[in-house]
Amino acid sequence: MFDINKTDRNIELFIFDIFIAIQKIKKVSSKFDKVQDLLHEFVAWDSVIREFEIVGEASKYLLRDKLLKSQYQEVVDFRNQITHEYFGIAQDIVWTIIHVDLDGFETIIIDLINNIEPKLKQELIDSFMEDNYYLDFVIEALEKLQ
Repeated sequence: MFDINKTDRNIELFIFDIFIAIQKIKKVSSKFDKVQDLLHEFVAWDSVIREFEIVGEASKYLLRDKLLKSQYQEVVDFRNQITHEYFGIAQDIVWTIIHVDLDGFETIIIDLINNIEPKLKQELIDSFMEDNYYLDFVIEALEKLQ
């Protein structure tokens, strides 16, 4: 069984994983005016759900290291729901999270990024830019962090 306390990944990587996932959720969902349209475009829907799984998985490490307040356990809980109860995903909740909650959570993640030691922060930005070179919207978001 996976042990949450055992990971060799640097915690800053999880912060950037969340940031990138949020950018992808925002980009994909921006093409739709209502949740039913997103839901019926299965590739887009699956993409958004996958990125929410990444946000939740990475968030549990930030909670563990007390970089997020305990109230953000709901992010991990949401990840668990969409991962394990995929037939019971309430599309209206997904839509609300995208359009009401996501920007606020992104602000918290950006604050965490801005608290990373400057040299390491730049190295991580460079690395994530290299990994995502083909996603212009991700590159643009990363450039804004510099």
